[in-house]
Amino acid sequence: MLTFRKHHIEFDPPEVLQDSIKCFWYDKRISGEDASYFEVLPDGYAEIVFYFGSICSISFNGILQPLPSPFIMGLLNQPVVLHSGSMEVIAIRCFPWTVFDLLGLTSGAGNGGVYLFEHVITKLQSTLQTLIESNKIEEAIACVQEFFMNAQSQIPVDSLLFKAGTAMRKAKGIIPVTEVAAAAHATVRTLERNFKQSSAHSVKDVAGLMRFEQVRNHLWHFPDANIAGLAQELGYTDQSHLSREFKRYSGTTPGVFARNAKKMISNDFVAFVQS
Repeated sequence: MLTFRKHHIEFDPPEVLQDSIKCFWYDKRISGEDASYFEVLPDGYAEIVFYFGSICSISFNGILQPLPSPFIMGLLNQPVVLHSGSMEVIAIRCFPWTVFDLLGLTSGAGNGGVYLFEHVITKLQSTLQTLIESNKIEEAIACVQEFFMNAQSQIPVDSLLFKAGTAMRKAKGIIPVTEVAAAAHATVRTLERNFKQSSAHSVKDVAGLMRFEQVRNHLWHFPDANIAGLAQELGYTDQSHLSREFKRYSGTTPGVFARNAKKMISNDFVAFVQS
């Protein structure tokens, strides 16, 4: 989850891409003269991110390192802090088991969930820059969509991952690995191997992030929600189990997150959250 001040627009993918891409989105971040930071919380998606304007940097071991455009924000298991001034963003929100296949890449080791890569898609940067500077946002999104429609047509569909992903999405992550394997008509071992190759994470990792994302989104929209009831609804053992998992991924407790959400909403912030 990213939190910016203003302008956020989401675009549904064309039908041919809906099994690989959740959405395309645009946002404009406005800050003061000094570069500021914003936090990215884990969720159940991977993002391919183009940005324009101020340099975007990430902190590794207390040292700021600039990020190229585009970069991949893979699945996270803890918050990541990015630093930037004013900038505009176009991003592609992908299902984690499809993002590397879409680009024809292998899921190598990322640095804190951030992947730097060389790919023909980087050639879109200058075209998108021109369109963004002319405020032609929809044309920029259409340009990116066309790229991925062409890419998709050249990639064979992995039926095992497709079936597994469909089962996990339908259950919103509240599903045992054995049931995911059954839905994919595969053994657990084969499923886990393919999942690791496609997303660099296990089925359990992704399912856990899907559940965390639901808790996070619910608390963002309904900060006064009953956490014990939420734990029961989303298949956690109890409230303590939910709280431990929430703190594992967010670095804070559900109560603190809910209180902060109230403050941010009252200050006219916009968060990128998925329902």
